[in-house]
Amino acid sequence: MKTRKYKYLKITFCLSLILVIATSCEREISDNAVPATFPTTPFIYTDNPVGLTDEFFISFDPAVGANTEGFGTDNDVAFEGTSSIRIDVPTPSDPNGNFIGGIFKDRGAGRDLSGYDALTFWAKGTVTATVEVGFGTDFELDQFPVSTRFQLSTDWRKITIPIPDASRLTQEKGMFLFSAGSFDILQNDDPALGSSFDDNIGFTMWFDEMQFEKLGTLGQLKPAIFNGVDQTVETFSGSSIQTTGISYTANLASGVNQTVELSTNYFTFNSSDTNIATVSETGEITVLNEGTAVITAAIGDIDAAGSLTITATGPFENAPIPTRPAANVLSLYSDTYSGVTGLDPGTFNGNGVQIETSSFNNNQHIIYGNLNFVGIGWDGTVDVSSFTHIHVDVQLTSPPGTALTVELIDFGPNDTDNGLRGTDDTAGGFNATSQLREGEWVGLDIPLNAFTLPTGGGGSGSPNLNNIGYFVLVSNRGSFLIDNIYFYRN
Repeated sequence: MKTRKYKYLKITFCLSLILVIATSCEREISDNAVPATFPTTPFIYTDNPVGLTDEFFISFDPAVGANTEGFGTDNDVAFEGTSSIRIDVPTPSDPNGNFIGGIFKDRGAGRDLSGYDALTFWAKGTVTATVEVGFGTDFELDQFPVSTRFQLSTDWRKITIPIPDASRLTQEKGMFLFSAGSFDILQNDDPALGSSFDDNIGFTMWFDEMQFEKLGTLGQLKPAIFNGVDQTVETFSGSSIQTTGISYTANLASGVNQTVELSTNYFTFNSSDTNIATVSETGEITVLNEGTAVITAAIGDIDAAGSLTITATGPFENAPIPTRPAANVLSLYSDTYSGVTGLDPGTFNGNGVQIETSSFNNNQHIIYGNLNFVGIGWDGTVDVSSFTHIHVDVQLTSPPGTALTVELIDFGPNDTDNGLRGTDDTAGGFNATSQLREGEWVGLDIPLNAFTLPTGGGGSGSPNLNNIGYFVLVSNRGSFLIDNIYFYRN
């Protein structure tokens, strides 16, 4: 970057001349003044980074396993020209980190991308692995991130990532994002022996001719909230619900429907009755009073598929705060205790199940609607062989006659979910239907030796307790509030 050098002059002018100059420099802003604009450079990388410094790549944090050694350029491989981006994806045992990823950042003021409708680049790899890519992440505000996943080919393929609403990107610094890790190679899939996998392998991939484009060929633009489904929920005044299931799909010239994940900041949200519920720019819905309101959204002038009809029934009462000593508890889900990490309230679930999280007075709970089955998972497995019970607070929000069975699934000594039929995994269930009361919190305290029922997935009952990987709820399309799931010992 060129720099200007200024020489300081000795002040030899008289005071009166200084006053004249100072007065003459005062001007009013013209009515014709226009806001500052930013470069519209479309290119990110051709044979060199374009409009970026030599330090344009910023890795994800090495403290969480990101490998900073596998990123570089390759002067022997290119789609066009003489050079490409080369990324060597590590194995899990690599001492420099077990995955690679980061962003390409415009370290200047940012770019005006409002004249483009897609990010495109060419990619190939040594294997057909799945890679996450995107743009809009700058490690500062991260206001308008977009990401998707694509499968590498061993020959060059053009990748297109639609921009949901380019008018938002008038000063964007996040030019590109990628993330990739190693994967297992299936060696055996004998039903009698179970699946076996080779060790995770690393691989190499190349990116080239990276740029923003105005293609003009994107069609059938389909934003969505709540997975494009018109959902309903009964809740309480004073509660909050986060808009989920957001996506944006564009039909490419190739005929492929390309779906991306995106920030809620691309959407404009609307409530049919702001006296009942309001919704923020980030999609957080706040329920204010009793009544019904419908939450909808749009990107630009395109209405999003999906909605949430909220029926608020009055003030909410949280589940009772647990009082057992933390030393005797292993928590899966609770605001009172710390516990497992990476909890997913819908690791797997049946068709049409509605899953939301809501909070009231800083106490969060899970809402399940139209439930047939759902598996709650977390990072790794837990050994609960030294505990005696599992506790879960349940409030039935559907009519009497709703059934509920609670299940535990054990992953076996290999700590891997291999399925329940003919593997080392075990599972068992407990029927809690008789304990439910509509509209009231009920604390289920289930002895771990009471999970004796067979499960729909193939468990025969009485699971091993050393490697529990899923907590499962099974119902006949009932609706529930769930809180405070934890194992404890008497």
